[in-house]
Amino acid sequence: MRYWDGPEGEQCPQRTWLATRVGAAAGLVGAAYRIILLRPGSALAALQTAAADSVTMATLGAVFGLSTCLSAQVREEPEDPLNYFIGGCAAGAVLGVRAHSYLTGTTACLGFGITAALMKIGNKEGWRLTGPPKL
Repeated sequence: MRYWDGPEGEQCPQRTWLATRVGAAAGLVGAAYRIILLRPGSALAALQTAAADSVTMATLGAVFGLSTCLSAQVREEPEDPLNYFIGGCAAGAVLGVRAHSYLTGTTACLGFGITAALMKIGNKEGWRLTGPPKL
């Protein structure tokens, strides 16, 4: 199953698991760059950085997947981009809690929410980022 397969608001555990895995992978990639650029003092510090970043991003993915799916169920509007805004905003709020910063949480809420809503709109309307243009 892929994330976009099937109607929104259904198969919440599978969608949440997929979003969690994508978040964990993004966390690992980000941690690799962070370790290369900021050179921790020891291998243990590098491992702790990688683990913390991966767990944080996996958590954000899980929160996004679950919030989006539950919002689609509760609101009974499965194809509404607002569900994705809600999921992105919830993930941003978790990031703010992790950073102990209201400003970070608010900014991440808006940034993640708008980005997620635009991704949903783009997916519905067939927007493409790569490949030859449709004529």
